[in-house]
Amino acid sequence: MNTLQKIVILVNLVVVVALFTRSVFQKEEILSGGKLVLLELAPVDPRSLIQGDYMRLSYAISREVDFDSISKNGFCILQLHQNGTVDSFRLQEGLDPLSESEYPIRYTKARWNSINIGAESYFFQEGQAEKYENAKYGGIKVDGKGNSLLFGLYDEHLNLIE
Repeated sequence: MNTLQKIVILVNLVVVVALFTRSVFQKEEILSGGKLVLLELAPVDPRSLIQGDYMRLSYAISREVDFDSISKNGFCILQLHQNGTVDSFRLQEGLDPLSESEYPIRYTKARWNSINIGAESYFFQEGQAEKYENAKYGGIKVDGKGNSLLFGLYDEHLNLIE
């Protein structure tokens, strides 16, 4: 291996590490400063034999969408109750218009009449499935740009399941 190849490999490694570090910092910002939104879960098969114990998540708002009229990508704009649960929502292509009391989450239109918001799986320790079987809400932290991160699952009393 000559010197030029070593330099190219080193530069690529530095770029990959920098991009990974940036992604981690962005997610930490969402966790620390994002608004907690509680999205009602829709029933779905909770287990995977290949991946271990996890719950595949589907959200109740997906049931209320006219899939023939929405774009492939866009934003789910949420109005919240005081407790963080969804009062109302609408789907739109761009981030604007957005009022101060609304919170955006990016979505992609999925097959089989659903929308993905990037938080469709929740992994948990093996043998802990019973604890999460009665989860009613997915707790998602959102920032003002539509980025979201799954924070945890909540029960019907809005308590974080730990």
